[in-house]
Amino acid sequence: MSDSSQQTKGLAVIGIILLAAGSASRFRAAGGQGNKLNASLPGNASSIFAMTLQQALNSGLPVHVVTRPDNPQVQAECAQAGVTTTLIDSAGSGDSIAAGVQATPHWSGWLVHLADMPFVPAALFLRVSQALQKTCTARPYWQEQPGHPVGFSSMLRDELMALRGDAGARELLERYPALAIAADGPATFVDIDLPTQLGGAL
Repeated sequence: MSDSSQQTKGLAVIGIILLAAGSASRFRAAGGQGNKLNASLPGNASSIFAMTLQQALNSGLPVHVVTRPDNPQVQAECAQAGVTTTLIDSAGSGDSIAAGVQATPHWSGWLVHLADMPFVPAALFLRVSQALQKTCTARPYWQEQPGHPVGFSSMLRDELMALRGDAGARELLERYPALAIAADGPATFVDIDLPTQLGGAL
């Protein structure tokens, strides 16, 4: 399977890792059916994952998705879009980030984004990627609240591949404080975590 990174083969390129390997246990515990990434918002035929994926692809940056073996819908949507995937029974976002970085060693930087955040615009991905030209970590902020995507340069490659568990890259961000990028609104931290949130959109 090919992805858009092949168009920039041999060049330094920053890409997007979409983390889509969560178990969605909170969603189901609150009465949701199946994996929340496969649900749709009212009035939208696309799944939450497909909406997030499209925003990422609209940036023009290469995209790689880390998802679970038991989510064939996400796998099919990636295949249809020509996006490569890594399948993992992830124990947490740390495992997922590590797997995504390991699968894309040719990239010079990574924008780590959550697949349940469909409202982040393509322009914000580009602004964070541009910031990585002058720093090792960068992320958007809106009214002093941190958001996604979170950018990491290649100097942190080994440390990213060593991540494990639920803490994700939190410790890395404590050691390498992120350059703050001003977001245009709260979309940078709005996710879909519960069934009651399916009816709300920005």
